[in-house]
Amino acid sequence: MPRLEEDAEVEVKLDGAAGMLQQAIPAILRRGLFEAPGARIVAVVEFASTTYTGHAAGEDKDPQVKLRVKLAEVATEGDQIRLLREVMRAMYRQRKMNGTLDEIGPGSRDVDAAVELLLAEHPTEGEFNAHEERERAAKQRRGGRVEQFG
Repeated sequence: MPRLEEDAEVEVKLDGAAGMLQQAIPAILRRGLFEAPGARIVAVVEFASTTYTGHAAGEDKDPQVKLRVKLAEVATEGDQIRLLREVMRAMYRQRKMNGTLDEIGPGSRDVDAAVELLLAEHPTEGEFNAHEERERAAKQRRGGRVEQFG
C-alpha cells in the first residue's frame, strides 16, 4: 500500500455492494425513504475499505478509497434515534474541540463515558445472550408438539 503525504486529501466513495444496508433497514422504513424524498434514518455503520486508486507514480489523480458497508443497525424507535444522535454529537464535539469551545458549547471530551451513560438502559451482551438462550429453549420445547383441530 503506498504511503500518502500527510496533507493529501483522500476522496471517499461507497462501493456498489449495499447488501448490509438492505438487511439493516426494515421494510417499513425503506418504503418511507422511497415515498418521502429527503427522509432520514439514523444508523450505526461499520465500513471496510475495499479498493484505492489514484496514487501511482506520475498519475494526476487525487487519492480515492472505496468503502463497503460491513455491518449496519438502524434505529427504529424514538429513544434509539435520540440516543444515536447524542452519541453523534458527543463524537462531533470530540473531533471539533481542540482546547476551544465549538458552536454547541462546552462538553465532555470523554466519548466513551457519554456512550456508556447513554447505553445504560440498553441490554448488555450477556443479557442478550441469555435472552437468545431462553428463546432457543422455548423453541425446542414447542418444536416437538403438533396440534390438530377438527
